[in-house]
Amino acid sequence: MPDLADLQARLRDAVINGNAGVIVPFFADGLEVINRLAIHQRNYATSLVQALLTKFPATAWLAGTRFITEAAQSYVRRHPPGVPCIAEYGERFPQLLAQCPGSERMVYLQDFAKLEWHVGQASIAVGRSPLTFDDFAACGIDMLPEALLTLQEGLRYFRARWPVDHLLQLYITQSAPDVLELSPADVHIEILGARSEFHFQRLDAGTFIFRQAISEGQVIGDAAERALATDSAFRAGQALRSLIAAGLVIGMRTRTHGGNNDND
Repeated sequence: MPDLADLQARLRDAVINGNAGVIVPFFADGLEVINRLAIHQRNYATSLVQALLTKFPATAWLAGTRFITEAAQSYVRRHPPGVPCIAEYGERFPQLLAQCPGSERMVYLQDFAKLEWHVGQASIAVGRSPLTFDDFAACGIDMLPEALLTLQEGLRYFRARWPVDHLLQLYITQSAPDVLELSPADVHIEILGARSEFHFQRLDAGTFIFRQAISEGQVIGDAAERALATDSAFRAGQALRSLIAAGLVIGMRTRTHGGNNDND
């Protein structure tokens, strides 16, 4: 007799992969078990497909409901949930879309779906009160290059190869033209969301790299150096002031030789 963990693993395999043979021997009525498992299998697949359709309505608008539904069914078979929170399910769905037959006619589909994923994740965040210029003044200008900033939870930074932000705006406003032509374009998009609301905007390359580096945990000085290496016109002081004025900074820690001073 298998232990509880092994039995649970067998049941998971039976539901997800349809491999009822691994669990039937442990029940008296094998045929009835198979019938009950079939119900669970259908409910499992249907609920996850519906979850994906709910997360990617704009992608379904762009590519067609049938195309997205079939892709979602394939995704559910290949990628069962790895975390208990269903809100986190579907992160790799855009990559699968690019592999589906027919996606070659929509070379921007993966970027569009990724943008929609980021928007969805940002919109469920909770905004916090931002730091002010006075908070930074108290830190001291000499300490700023070594300061680590915490940004709003609902911030996302996404670099796309196509102007998919324009496409998403068309979906939101329901103003799609009769004929749509897109040309490749390197766009840098900042997404900010909180409590089911969101907005997104394009940034210049230097500002994008600066803010993205800070969001990834780099100190202000290192983030500024990365931005300057890409854009010689980048101005760190101006970029920092813009970040603070936009209410995007919610915490700051300064690194000193003696340790960390927390201002969160």
